[in-house]
Amino acid sequence: MLLGLLTAMAASVCYGTGSVLQAVGSRRSARRDAAAADRTQHGGPSLSSTAKAATTWEFIVGTVLDFVGFGLGALAARLLPLFLSQTVISANLVITAVLSVKLLGIRLSRAEWTSIGVVCSALVLLASAAGHEGSGHTAPATHWWLLVISLALMAGGTVVVRLLGARAAILAGLLSGLGFGALGVGVRILDGIDPFNAATLLADPALYAIAVAGVGGMYLHTVALQIGSVNGATAALVVGETVLPGAIGVLWLGDASRAGLAWMAILGFVLAVGGAVAVAWYGSEGVAEGAGATGTPTPASTPT
Repeated sequence: MLLGLLTAMAASVCYGTGSVLQAVGSRRSARRDAAAADRTQHGGPSLSSTAKAATTWEFIVGTVLDFVGFGLGALAARLLPLFLSQTVISANLVITAVLSVKLLGIRLSRAEWTSIGVVCSALVLLASAAGHEGSGHTAPATHWWLLVISLALMAGGTVVVRLLGARAAILAGLLSGLGFGALGVGVRILDGIDPFNAATLLADPALYAIAVAGVGGMYLHTVALQIGSVNGATAALVVGETVLPGAIGVLWLGDASRAGLAWMAILGFVLAVGGAVAVAWYGSEGVAEGAGATGTPTPASTPT
């Protein structure tokens, strides 16, 4: 349990730091592209502008941290119940919020700090109530369903986000979170890991669901960072990557709380999600107040 918690916390730090660095690169690119009118007809970032954002040094370093976080998060998903591992990892919201004050010049309101405090308190409750993780053994059809759902979410979500344009920040964050949640489920049920068998691993549809959900989630997260509040987008991501995987872990994978502490696990889970939603709400209000003519949030200062 302790190793799993430490691994999940390290993944959280990597993801949180990576999100802010990606936001710095994305927003710098978005400002240049807005001046060059490199936008879709709906006001959202074009594919070319998103690709340009991915070539900034801040975004590259952030992406490296995301890959490290992915590896640590995958290990945590094998060591802890999903409702605990995904929620601890989603505490990167706190890292993101604190670093965004320094690197993006964002001023957090009292309501945002209070919401972040609720999330941190909820994580303590969850860690105290968590019991054993399930086996992760599921029917082969479940692996195929995970792949189909991942493809539908990422492909359909990309189309919808592009149609909504500048209004899609929170939706893009939520869809990216669902992608990362599907990734966590895929890691848990993946065959051919213990004991390791390369042929079994490569034949498992869950492996390709992980790839689809990971790449799609990364793209949608980049879009969300380009057009919305970094804290709001990350909070929406938190909801997507915790609620559904946590429920799947309990209902189908055998994850459980400690005897007599189910109420604490439920309370912690609800508070964590509620706090994340609150940060998303207040973060969106901050963007509306600080947006410039292009609809891109204007930070007080951005590193050069």
